[in-house]
Amino acid sequence: MSYIDKNLMSGESVIYRARKHWVVFRWSVIFFVLWLSITGRGEPSIAVLWLILAIVTGISSLIDYITSEFGITNKRLIIKEGFIRRRSLELLLTKVESIQVDQGIFGRMLGYGTITISGTGSTREHFRKISSPFKFRKKAQEQIASIQEAKS
Repeated sequence: MSYIDKNLMSGESVIYRARKHWVVFRWSVIFFVLWLSITGRGEPSIAVLWLILAIVTGISSLIDYITSEFGITNKRLIIKEGFIRRRSLELLLTKVESIQVDQGIFGRMLGYGTITISGTGSTREHFRKISSPFKFRKKAQEQIASIQEAKS
């Protein structure tokens, strides 16, 4: 069971879930390609170094990918990153002031970016390499609007 599902309040349901983008694996892929390119042609110790770097960064990236959750419920934003050193944000939708999306060139081409969530009381949290960050923002804004319409 996911962190989001374990922490739902009564009457709360998940509207949208997001993940980290596959780009978190870029360094492990680069190191693996370097290992493939020099295997059998050069210094074996250098080839082993590239393979070890590929494995270590691959495991680290996999842990980052698996342990990161981003969810929008009918009441809150729930975000959790990390396994041993955990970082979480649970913010009532009524307390969200803005959700900013930042994308570089590669982010626009590949569909990932950084979201910055600003809440009341000057809370500002950055979450990097989110897949489809504009869709995340849109779903959150739709849910915020539906709560505001229900109040009036």
